[in-house]
Amino acid sequence: MPRNWALWTRPRRFVVFLLAMEALSVAGFTVAFANAPMPDGSDWLEFAILALGATTHVQFTHRQEERRRNRTKTVLIDLTAVWVFPATLVLPATLAVLLVVLIRLQRWFIARRPTHNFVYSSIAHGLAAALANLSYTAMSPQDWNTLTATGSLREFGLVLVTAAVYEAVQIVYVGGILALGSPTPTVRTVLGSKADNLLEAITTGLGAVTAVLVVIMPPAVAIMAVVTVVFNRLAEIDQLQDAVVTDPKTGLLNMRGWTESADRALNRVRRAGSTLSVLMVDLDHFKWVNDTYGHPAGDDVLAAVASALSSVTRPADVVGRFGGEEFLLLLPDADTSAAELAAERIRTTIAGLRIPTTDKRGAQATISGRTASIGVAVFPRHADDLDGLLQAADTAVYEAKEAGRNRVSFAPVPT
Repeated sequence: MPRNWALWTRPRRFVVFLLAMEALSVAGFTVAFANAPMPDGSDWLEFAILALGATTHVQFTHRQEERRRNRTKTVLIDLTAVWVFPATLVLPATLAVLLVVLIRLQRWFIARRPTHNFVYSSIAHGLAAALANLSYTAMSPQDWNTLTATGSLREFGLVLVTAAVYEAVQIVYVGGILALGSPTPTVRTVLGSKADNLLEAITTGLGAVTAVLVVIMPPAVAIMAVVTVVFNRLAEIDQLQDAVVTDPKTGLLNMRGWTESADRALNRVRRAGSTLSVLMVDLDHFKWVNDTYGHPAGDDVLAAVASALSSVTRPADVVGRFGGEEFLLLLPDADTSAAELAAERIRTTIAGLRIPTTDKRGAQATISGRTASIGVAVFPRHADDLDGLLQAADTAVYEAKEAGRNRVSFAPVPT
């Protein structure tokens, strides 16, 4: 029964956004279909080739895809863009959307997801294909079989614009719903990591190659079917490697990942004769959060602090979770003064957080006024290796807590 759908248990803003975007998609599909020509025999042949390739991909990779989905807590890059994106370039919008329907129907019998999530993501895929096709045809593309060298440059530019439209529609639809469905949305959870976006760009690029093959050398599309199966396996391996060094609750490096990155950074600094700083951030009275609001709220606090740390640090800084309520940061080329400024910025940022979450009864709540004690150790002033720096920063944290918490403390200089 509709009143029992899981959709109605989601936050109100989530439901409103989902229904509004699905209503808007009707207009998008209507415009795209109204401007699409009637498919001819050549279109149906190209559709059949892409559908066969997509079906091969889905059926041979569905177990890998499920494992990838179960491991990720952020954006899952669907590699079927290798087949959908070429459809937006070589087929009428009606057939491009039909290909999406065919792929998603196969996914439906494999995926274990709430119906409203699956339908919404299917609409996002279909609308992205329809609007990308509408944009491409509006730019008056040429027949690829008669392209000159100069004409191919223009067509390549049109393909890039079409790819941008294709990705933008999905970002708005999928990113928007992810942002509203999470109590503490971050750039990573909404838009994915750099690796996720690189994978998406490569997948769309492979789709452009598939489009060329469909038009110029259709039998060679079979090669792309093999490539996508192998590529899906490589994506799973990369995800497994990333999971080994990533903390699942915060998305930061875990202790293993942080230590490996920190060792490399320290070796670079040592060779350059420069300096660096290690900061240990310990959240004050974290047990109170778990006791008062529940452990899910504690996880929300950890995720919010992790996001804050990532937002106030440099790309070269190494940020990780030490364990429990402790975080570690390595700041290359940061002397005592720079480390103090960074530590104070982190301390005030954490103190200013307002974290939406739920209490033990599931009611909406906001946690604020949390503080952190930060210990700082500087290479080579306090120690000349990573273990020594960690020990010095840990000692400084205890000094900060004993001095009243919510403060920055430097490690004592060894005598």
